[in-house]
Amino acid sequence: MTTYHYVEIEGLQVFYRKAGNPDKPVILFLHGFPSASHMFRDLMPELENDYYLIAPDYPGFGHSSSPDRDNFQYTFDQITEIMEAFMNQLRITKYALYVFDYGAPIGFRLAMRHPEKVTAIISQNGNVYREGLGQKWAAREEYWRNPTQEKRDSYRTAFAPDTIKYQYVDGTKENQVSPDGYTLDIAYMSRPGSDEKQLDLIFDYQTNVKMYPEFQKYLQQYQPPLLAAWGKNDSSFIPEGANAFKKDLPNADIHLLDTGHFALETHAKEIGELMLRFFDKNGI
Repeated sequence: MTTYHYVEIEGLQVFYRKAGNPDKPVILFLHGFPSASHMFRDLMPELENDYYLIAPDYPGFGHSSSPDRDNFQYTFDQITEIMEAFMNQLRITKYALYVFDYGAPIGFRLAMRHPEKVTAIISQNGNVYREGLGQKWAAREEYWRNPTQEKRDSYRTAFAPDTIKYQYVDGTKENQVSPDGYTLDIAYMSRPGSDEKQLDLIFDYQTNVKMYPEFQKYLQQYQPPLLAAWGKNDSSFIPEGANAFKKDLPNADIHLLDTGHFALETHAKEIGELMLRFFDKNGI
């Protein structure tokens, strides 16, 4: 069964859920925006018999501490620092990475820092290629080049209830997505001060795009086993991002699923089965 915990990291309370046997191989699950570790609630039961599963909430997300911006830099580098310290605190030295959305640049930073720790990567709409950026990213890159307050404020729509719901249901078949996930994320994003923290991360996302060549060099050099289980109807990270892994990892296992950005909302069982076959094939 899944259990729920907190651990103190650099003065912050980091929430995480875990399942499985600590003696089994470890999978670290890194969530995306605007979500938290609850996004793995349907996937973890598919894997807990064979693996030890760890899914934290980042600072400012879910049930982890949400420090003031004066006391914490909401950047991907800083969140990576906390996640690295989190894994060190749990004394976990080998793990497979499951990366989704924001989890990809965080996970790939971890992998670059300690390639010896990473046994495999599962990318579920976790993009590290320019080919995977959908049309909306052109406007975002213009904002990064010319960061006016007006443009920053325009991204407040990303936290609107209708926008969050749309992220969940876009690209899916009617009546397949439970309202539970997006209703919880709407509640998370409506907390006082959350908007400015998330706007900081939207602005800082440019550092991830700039690091794409470094992420790709990591793949080329270390050749980690990689499974891409990708919602092919995602308008943010389009399927070309999944196929691009083949450029650097000829043996990458690519699966395009008939769903959207939050593929686990509709395909958790299928993704779990893909992961078990992938791990078995690679002896993990």
